[in-house]
Amino acid sequence: MEPQAPTIDITAEPRALKRALGEYRTPRLARSVVELMVTVVPFAALWILMWGTLSAGHWLGLLLAVPAAGFLVRLFMIQHDCSHGSFFRSRRANDWVGRAIGILTLTPYDLWRHSHVLHHANSGNLDRPRVGGIDTLTVREFRGLPRTQQLLYRLYRHPLVLFGVGPTYLFILDHRLPVGFMRAGWMPWLSTMSTNAALALLVTTMIWLVGVNPFLLVQLPITLLASSIGVWLFYVQHQFEDTLWEHDDDWTFHEAALYGSSHYDLPGPLRWFTANIGIHHVHHLCSRIPSYRLSEVLRDHPELRHIGRLTPRQSLESVRLVLWDEEQRRLVSFAEAHGAATDRAPKP
Repeated sequence: MEPQAPTIDITAEPRALKRALGEYRTPRLARSVVELMVTVVPFAALWILMWGTLSAGHWLGLLLAVPAAGFLVRLFMIQHDCSHGSFFRSRRANDWVGRAIGILTLTPYDLWRHSHVLHHANSGNLDRPRVGGIDTLTVREFRGLPRTQQLLYRLYRHPLVLFGVGPTYLFILDHRLPVGFMRAGWMPWLSTMSTNAALALLVTTMIWLVGVNPFLLVQLPITLLASSIGVWLFYVQHQFEDTLWEHDDDWTFHEAALYGSSHYDLPGPLRWFTANIGIHHVHHLCSRIPSYRLSEVLRDHPELRHIGRLTPRQSLESVRLVLWDEEQRRLVSFAEAHGAATDRAPKP
């Protein structure tokens, strides 16, 4: 019988909880290799099957694009683990596997790893640069913008832009240059350009093997769907009504990690395809835990299941939440922000 995990007062001692989670940080080589193989092999098989069925009509290929996109999302999550040094014990193994996957996910691995570290370090802090996340303004910041910029922000936060046009632009175009890091030294340029070169070689080879049109008919639906799923997952990890944002004086890493990140409670198959990324509050608290061990944490610390829990239905409702209200200490919609402003306006 396995020893029972110690009981932690997670409300009062998030730092103590992080120390208790240290035992889950060790990756298991065999398990990591299996996780990688059961993702890469089915993805490649589905790609070939989509190509082989093009003559039978495009609709069958589009149906197969759904699970193929799921495996591509899962590859991105493994790349994400590698960026935290949690998938293998060896940093070199993590980095080279991450770089290889980054070619498939159209992501310059080293640059993305850098920006993602900044995201973890500053998540939920209103006074620090909001790097690597969904741009979210406070109600006060939004009201202080000129009318044109308010309209642009409304457009940016529209679901069709945020989960449709935006992901396509991000992965296909934005990742081709180190946008935002142009003057940050050689690393962003080396990471981006080496990824672009490897991507160009891969695309050229595939076009030579199968032809331009077949390649685009197979790859584009997978890429577009996977990128939208990826942005959606990143969105719901921090964009929910009772998330936690603080100014620098009151902000602490541990509380922001635990209460500012959601537990996206997905059904089993979706939890597998997304490599447990929905257990995001635990991941932010201890990012060195391999994705396949996050479920062990919830098993041993069931009290964590209820912190920031977000069901699929609740996550859909969170799309309307676009501004952080510092007075109510929650995310609100444009309509709620307008209503609050009207209520506070002086009466004639």
